[in-house]
Amino acid sequence: MIRHCAPTLAGLKTGNLFNAAFESERALRETACQLNRRFRRKGLQVVPLRYRNGRALLYVYRPGRLAEDLLHETAVGILTAGGYRPESPATCIACLRRKLRENEDFPHEIGLFLGYPPEDVAGFICNKAENCKCVGFWKVYGDEAAAQKTFERFKKCTAVYTAQYAQGKSIERLIVAV
Repeated sequence: MIRHCAPTLAGLKTGNLFNAAFESERALRETACQLNRRFRRKGLQVVPLRYRNGRALLYVYRPGRLAEDLLHETAVGILTAGGYRPESPATCIACLRRKLRENEDFPHEIGLFLGYPPEDVAGFICNKAENCKCVGFWKVYGDEAAAQKTFERFKKCTAVYTAQYAQGKSIERLIVAV
């Protein structure tokens, strides 16, 4: 979780995804509930989105930030076209979960759940993932300079969090309350 979600843990990003091995869906759901009890007071939530071949796709996110992101004008257009109800983050996550379970590929709008700039998500969709200005944590179609700065912040954050965790700092202490 530290390696894949440091920017979200630090409050710099809305959400991250990562895969984790699991023995049973029930045990993983129980683990997610335990993590949510520990993390909720810091404004963080963990949701299993998909189970496949002994691996689960976990979504670690900031609910308050997600609610704001989904109401951005461009995001609303993308989500509405995709069958989501942007005014309800919980319903949007349920819709995303359904789409992930029904399809092998990630729906292109998933970037909105991760805090990617809506103009970059729209550019990705319109350009069919081609013709981007640069690639980092996502494909950039809008403000390249701002994206490069953000990529550097995310890289530095991940390095710092990984080092602090290796030195024995607990995940709870690394999570920034937002």
